[in-house]
Amino acid sequence: MSEYRGRRSTREGRSITLIGALINAILIFLKLLAGIYGMSQALIADAVHSISDLFTDAIVLLGLKIGRKEPDEGHPFGHARIETLASAIVGFALITTALYLGIRSVVNIYSHTEYHPRNLALIVAAVSVVSKEALYRYTVFIGRRIKSQLIVANAWHHRSDAISSLAALLGVAGARINPSWHILDSFAALLVSFFIVKVGLDILKNALREFTDTAPPPEILDKMRGCALSVDGVIDIHDLRVRTSGGLYQMEAHIVVDGQLTVIEGHKIAKAVENCLYSELDDFDRVIVHMDPAT
Repeated sequence: MSEYRGRRSTREGRSITLIGALINAILIFLKLLAGIYGMSQALIADAVHSISDLFTDAIVLLGLKIGRKEPDEGHPFGHARIETLASAIVGFALITTALYLGIRSVVNIYSHTEYHPRNLALIVAAVSVVSKEALYRYTVFIGRRIKSQLIVANAWHHRSDAISSLAALLGVAGARINPSWHILDSFAALLVSFFIVKVGLDILKNALREFTDTAPPPEILDKMRGCALSVDGVIDIHDLRVRTSGGLYQMEAHIVVDGQLTVIEGHKIAKAVENCLYSELDDFDRVIVHMDPAT
């Protein structure tokens, strides 16, 4: 990743995260107000979920600041794993929040706690659904454009909040339609907790794959091999090793070329392989190509 691209991606990632933090702060205030005065347990739980969003926004900003730094003497492969660590923290925060919401909902259902939401809760829940879904779509677009799993993970935090608000909206609407359905409010909050756990586990799984240097899917490896073999002068490719760091591939491979070629000719073939890989797959951080003579 070039220095310009690194600075630009960091700036874009920081901007969308700050926008998300501002929206989260406003929604927290509205949800707590509407949950308390609108008599909605699900909306109060949803507000707690949004509070966790502010925590993860801070983690994202820190992860971007450090993880997108250029390589230095102490970190020759860059700082991208810091971004991966931040993604894992976001996933863990999601799971912790979901457990809190789920346990609280189960207690309310078991104790038959009654909540009779008012129209204020219904309106705020609808506003939260629309704003958080829009924020998710924009954030995930930015995350994929700058190749940041951390931003994409934070986008899913926004999506989980949108679904949390949707469940609260349905629960509040059901209770408004028929007051005897007041238990729907707690069931809605419980349903939200299951979804948030799944999202958190998926984020942790992806982070763990990076920490353990797990290879990308076979179809990606096949595409890399095919790209290298398509270059004129490449006889074969072997010892292909690929890992992911900060959402980007780091690849090392050996290509077999005619042993009678000059060093300059062999170097040109190796550079052609690198250029092919960079053009075919735009998720590369670095490519190292070794040359072996055909025997």
